[in-house]
Amino acid sequence: MKYIIRYGEIGVKSPKIRRKFENRLSENIQTVLDAQIDIDQGRMILETSEKPETVNQYLTKIFGIVSYSPIIETVAEKSILTKTIEDLIDKLLEEKEFDPKKTFAIKCRRVGKHNYSSQQIAGYCGSVVIKKTNAPVNLSNPDFTLYVEIRDDKAYLYHEKIQCLGGLPVGTQGRVLVLVSSGIDSPVAVYSMLKRGCSVSILHFNNSPYTSGDMDKVISNINQLKKYSVGSKIESFVVNYGDYLKQVQIDAPPRMTCILCKSGMYQVAQKLAKDRNCQAIVDGSSIGQVASQTLPNIQASRYHCNMPIFSPLIGMDKIEIENLGKQIGTYEISILPDSGCSAVPKYPETNADLDLVIDTEEKINIESLVDKVYETCTKIKKE
Repeated sequence: MKYIIRYGEIGVKSPKIRRKFENRLSENIQTVLDAQIDIDQGRMILETSEKPETVNQYLTKIFGIVSYSPIIETVAEKSILTKTIEDLIDKLLEEKEFDPKKTFAIKCRRVGKHNYSSQQIAGYCGSVVIKKTNAPVNLSNPDFTLYVEIRDDKAYLYHEKIQCLGGLPVGTQGRVLVLVSSGIDSPVAVYSMLKRGCSVSILHFNNSPYTSGDMDKVISNINQLKKYSVGSKIESFVVNYGDYLKQVQIDAPPRMTCILCKSGMYQVAQKLAKDRNCQAIVDGSSIGQVASQTLPNIQASRYHCNMPIFSPLIGMDKIEIENLGKQIGTYEISILPDSGCSAVPKYPETNADLDLVIDTEEKINIESLVDKVYETCTKIKKE
């Protein structure tokens, strides 16, 4: 069976970049589908013997694809096109997908040099349908639309447009390291970076004994997110962070625990990011959502990092983040019961003084603590 694949942003790139992105998208598709793919002036024509439900399962989760359609390929010659349309209408009538009592329209797109316009071929194809069914026409709001794409000497007919995720092909924008907890937000941040074409590495901080039950949720969410990372492997790491938090609680004012916790995380992440050739750090911060995510606290906790830190959810509210988590299948995993973090103080600082934070970090020798945490870094193998 054949399918036509459409993409959005890729098509507006320069010819050189567009070819690069098209080739990567084609490669990503072929990692999960046994298919022949031809790239043709802003479209991909995919041919495969895979079942339609298998094709749908994968194409709807591959970033870079805006939509796709099962197609009938024929020759762009009137007599052959007429017979193909008649046969298709017979099939649709038999399957009750076309009701001759309801309105229809023909939408035509044409690429190449022809001795007719798109409007002319649309009118011709419409006359074939009317002659066959006597169905009424409504060009502005039809009940049924038959699409005809003429590409040089070939014609493609379809009536379904299956919406996909859009974005950029994964693997076209370098690699980022995402800080992933057992909560709702960080898996959504992973998804957001995959959508922008980034390959993803994941770092989880095991806060035991201050938390428990996190690891199984993190692994389940990683496995769910792999469905959206077709063509690029997600590598995952964990560090033991409990001793760091214990030392912070001993040596620093309680109200600064959350700031120093986040600052240490960024510094550990920066070490791993550099070792794994990641070009940025990513987290699930949303302004004002928790104590560590006020603007003064964000500034103070990121002060020591000299590589980019992205927060793709920064302007989203909790409901928006939860809704996206539900769409991608991570929300139900994230809300499974766990103990929460018992290291959070009763009155956390929400308006950090940068100079005071820097002074406190020097007093507790944060560099040494970060080095000790990084020594515990291991790959997550149970996935």
